[in-house]
Amino acid sequence: MKVLPIIICGGSGSRLFPENNNNLPKQFIDFGGWNMFKKAIERISSKHFLPPIISTNIKYVNIIKYFLKKYKLNNIKIISEPEKKNTAPAILSSILNPDINFNQTVLWIPSDQLIVEKNIFIKSILKNLDKLNHDNIFVFGIKPKEASDQFGYILSKKNSMMVSKFVEKPKIKIAKNIIKKGGCWNAGIFLAKKSSIINNFNKFQPKLYNLANQAYENNITKKNLITLNKKYYSKISPISFDYAILENSKNINVIKLNVNWTDLGSWKSIHFFFNKNKLNYFNKNNVFYRPWGSYTNLFRGKNFLIKEISVNKKSSLSLQSHKHRSEYWTIINGRPLITINKRKFIPKLNETVFIPKGAIHRIENQKIEKVKIIEAQVGNILKETDIKRYEDIYGRVKK
Repeated sequence: MKVLPIIICGGSGSRLFPENNNNLPKQFIDFGGWNMFKKAIERISSKHFLPPIISTNIKYVNIIKYFLKKYKLNNIKIISEPEKKNTAPAILSSILNPDINFNQTVLWIPSDQLIVEKNIFIKSILKNLDKLNHDNIFVFGIKPKEASDQFGYILSKKNSMMVSKFVEKPKIKIAKNIIKKGGCWNAGIFLAKKSSIINNFNKFQPKLYNLANQAYENNITKKNLITLNKKYYSKISPISFDYAILENSKNINVIKLNVNWTDLGSWKSIHFFFNKNKLNYFNKNNVFYRPWGSYTNLFRGKNFLIKEISVNKKSSLSLQSHKHRSEYWTIINGRPLITINKRKFIPKLNETVFIPKGAIHRIENQKIEKVKIIEAQVGNILKETDIKRYEDIYGRVKK
């Protein structure tokens, strides 16, 4: 039996654009001819999978239809939530169609992640298919590259795939301890039989199960779009799949993956991606030289610009502010002295610094080693003219 993939596509990406609700959710952001929604579809494009079902919010139906048409994907079913209720209702509602066999193996994948090694991912699925039953659920864990407070963690029992504990976005100190114990990042990818999901919701979330069933039974279907009934769906209390099911069941297993994985959910992760892949984006015409060094425009997206800033030894940018944009800096080389309003500090390597719109700021390199920073400018106007200088050692302050 082939695996039925369900692409969860309801995230808003609000961490990237907190000041602007009109931006695309991160799964649809163009990063240079591709987006993460497309990569998710490509990840399950093989002989081992059935055509996917897409679970989303009603707000994103039109854009999903646009991309499906663009990618020439026909007859893809879309399950539309009338309002957001977190991942548990979305996962359950995605398999309530009676046409889906009760014994069907299902894979849920978020639409806003990158997994570079597709073959390793598929092999890990196929390897564990015969372990599935009508009660267990497999979750995917990623071997951490660093301690992070941006992800949840999974701990398993010694010499076993059985999950012993889920930890939701711990502080860095706790995350380091979890990693020492063999813990991994929770990727939010799940593998189970339809029967297991139904049985677990019946057991641990009977009210949610009944309301979701009623919302599905009273849906509005137009061609390949199934819109859940708002009357019943609105009565569901928002809850994540982790809290609703995974932390209640005693039969959860982890599949650990050692792959290049990211959710590009923060500017820091986006900075690391562009730094690692900057040769693919580099254009010599986008290199600009200044008295203090140079900057390279790597990629311009909708309301954001990614650039690399290189500051020579004993050099300094002007003390400046911006009216129309905020900035995120990730330090990838050197030890710059950063000024943000009245605060002066030297950030650590790989640390990300936020400069709010209007803040007076500066980068100084007082050392011999060159400073390199990946910067994201975020705003509706991203021009070099949006600079107000207060101090400048190169005489560029207008009197």
